[in-house]
Amino acid sequence: MNTPSATNSSATPATSAPASKAFSKGGSTHMALVETDKITVRGRDLCQEMIGQYSFTAYFLFLLTGQMPSEKLIKAADATLIAISEHGLVPSVQAARMTLAAAPDAMQGAVAAGLLGCGTVILGASETAGLLLIDIIKEAKSSKVALKDVCKAQLDRLKSNKLSLPGFGHPTHKNGDPRAAKLLSLAHQWGLAGEHIQALETLAQEVPGVYGRVLPLNVSAAIPALLLDAGFPAGALRGIPLLARTGSLIAHLLEEQTKPIGFKLANAAEESILYDGPLAQV
Repeated sequence: MNTPSATNSSATPATSAPASKAFSKGGSTHMALVETDKITVRGRDLCQEMIGQYSFTAYFLFLLTGQMPSEKLIKAADATLIAISEHGLVPSVQAARMTLAAAPDAMQGAVAAGLLGCGTVILGASETAGLLLIDIIKEAKSSKVALKDVCKAQLDRLKSNKLSLPGFGHPTHKNGDPRAAKLLSLAHQWGLAGEHIQALETLAQEVPGVYGRVLPLNVSAAIPALLLDAGFPAGALRGIPLLARTGSLIAHLLEEQTKPIGFKLANAAEESILYDGPLAQV
């Protein structure tokens, strides 16, 4: 039996899906161009137009959007960065301080250890809450259903599926998160309260009826509501708590160098957690 030769010109070549642009040889970025005597960042001369003329918050927002931010957006970002930066010996801080205690020459590793836990429960909840508000607004507009009814339906969905309600409840601030109250107050004071804050406040009103108890909104709900109404890009919402907490971690690690408690935190865990496994028989 004759078989076609691998070099048979009449054979139909195998087709393959086009490679993703992410893996192509070419690519581009609009972030920065570094030259011998000049650095261009998103179309502006870093040294001549930016350094010494803008705050870091303004520059950060410029990096995100490529546009010089409005004063209201700068104020909103500043307020949220301050609100989420420091909150005591939270898990991210404990992780960072214990890491520095074990590796005192690696501040970068200690900061990274603190940030690695940014997820849907702590720090990253701002992003999750923001996406929920975006979905509520989108659904209300597309379905032309009243905002309160959309909020109730979302709450029913979360509860029935045993999913957490991002941005509500707090183990310490059981009577209401003072940071959230302040941010929402500033939003109204600054004329920034828009559809996202309206959606959040409507959602908060519907919570007791669905859950049968009061779950006060916390800072992780107020942050995205204020930022989104001020024009902050939704895709970078998690960046605010990450950037804010980085500053706090550096401060904690500086203190750790002179007032070390990293090993005390580890010892406290050893003393408070019981071993319930089998005992050695030797």
